[in-house]
Amino acid sequence: MMNSTATLAKGLEPLGGEAPRTLVVRTAGTNCDAELCRAFELAGAAAELVHVDVLCREPKRVDGAAIIALPGGFSYGDDIASGRLLAARLRLKLWPALRAAVERRTPMIGVCNGFQVLAQLGLVPGGEAGAAIDDEAPEATVALANNAGGRFIDRWVEVEAPKESPCVWTKSLRASAGRTMFPIAHAEGRVVARSEAEVDAMGIAGRVALRYVDNPNGSMGDIAGLCDPSGLIFGLMPHPERFLDAARSPLARLDGSFNADGPTAGLMIFRDAIEYVARGAR
Repeated sequence: MMNSTATLAKGLEPLGGEAPRTLVVRTAGTNCDAELCRAFELAGAAAELVHVDVLCREPKRVDGAAIIALPGGFSYGDDIASGRLLAARLRLKLWPALRAAVERRTPMIGVCNGFQVLAQLGLVPGGEAGAAIDDEAPEATVALANNAGGRFIDRWVEVEAPKESPCVWTKSLRASAGRTMFPIAHAEGRVVARSEAEVDAMGIAGRVALRYVDNPNGSMGDIAGLCDPSGLIFGLMPHPERFLDAARSPLARLDGSFNADGPTAGLMIFRDAIEYVARGAR
């Protein structure tokens, strides 16, 4: 991987100390793993890209990870449904290791296909705050369904981070204007819950970590991302790893309110989790 200290994006300084090890999990059909590794390394982590087959043989490799990440793409060709086969494999082969990671408060992120996997594992929006983690992965309470328009969407969208969310990953976004733009690229990204009441309850409980400003896919509650009660596990359909360089954003073409000299919102998503890990190590 790249030397993260030498290639930090403009506006970020090294945290100091040992770079936290981030486990990036790939499988057949994953195609955003390189971008996710780059995001973590630019933000100050040491990214380790590992195939799920290796982890199934050596689940203890999960134990040493300070952060766990599931990239976007089309795992196993999205057979049956997006993310379902990878989620089933993780549930069958790696749940004890993942459960232990949750219990030791390891930050996790799932982007796009990774969000679909986290949702099917029941890790987002998660169970009741403070509830014990079962020996088996919890039941899924939300699904990522086909976009309302029935088409694949590939464009930049405006999102906002609700102030009431405890999500560790959106801390800097909440502290700033709360809004930014991220690219999306999905056909099955519409968040669906059992009822509108459940969606409202998730919002009140702070589980909605990211909302669309102009809902592009029909997600209930304009939901673009969810977190668990701790705020450490974060799943989102937009791709923050594709907004690491200011010049590649449509924001760069807007008025002077865009700060091209500071870190991008995408970079800060990853830096927030790394800073959380660094604080715990001190």
